[in-house]
Amino acid sequence: MHLEEATWTDADAAETDLALLPVGSTEQHGPHAPLGTDTVTARAIADAAAEAHDGEVIVAPPVPVGVAEEHRQFTGTLWVTPETFRAYVRETVASLAHHGWDRVVVVNGHGGNVPALEEVCARIVRHDAAYAVPFTWFEGVDEHASDMGHGGPLETALLRCVAPELVREDRIEEAREGAAERWGEWLSRVNLAVDSAEFTENGVVGDPAEGDAERGEELLALASAALAELLETVADRDVSRPAHR
Repeated sequence: MHLEEATWTDADAAETDLALLPVGSTEQHGPHAPLGTDTVTARAIADAAAEAHDGEVIVAPPVPVGVAEEHRQFTGTLWVTPETFRAYVRETVASLAHHGWDRVVVVNGHGGNVPALEEVCARIVRHDAAYAVPFTWFEGVDEHASDMGHGGPLETALLRCVAPELVREDRIEEAREGAAERWGEWLSRVNLAVDSAEFTENGVVGDPAEGDAERGEELLALASAALAELLETVADRDVSRPAHR
């Protein structure tokens, strides 16, 4: 059930304690992919997993702005502080839990959100009346994960599968020409770069031409299967906290 499309009486009749909360970002993804790429992909993975899940699950509206200041030099990028992001996610989970959907998987589409989500989900589990775990889709795609860039092969492939109308196909060559090969400027295993504009001319990392729709279908299948398996585990898990030793 997509919560924003349901009536309150539909929501009241739901017989589940499971919810998916997609979180993304509004940030540059090169000249060929939309600013909302991370939100679109997170929602697509959440929808596919909800369909695959053997039982009812609530899909909350996506959180569209995340921790993305690293892309601030590119027009259209929006961002909030990690503190604001964590508070928003925590309070949204608390709202879900208030209605009985107190087992929540946060489905993430943006790498910059990862540290904040790990921290806030742990805080929710320890201190709130809910259980929450983060799931970042591009970490659940097996060997493909090593190709994750930015507006590169994985994101372009998944977009070509779930929202092909959003990909500016006539700009793929432009995206390739201005792309970086890897994320950052590394020395002694330290990334010296803070903002993406320091190492990529047009915001792209990786070759988007290597991400066709067929690969996108495989990514969707892998990520949604991993998420569906996680949902099953969360549904059955004993989420009570260990007693004092």
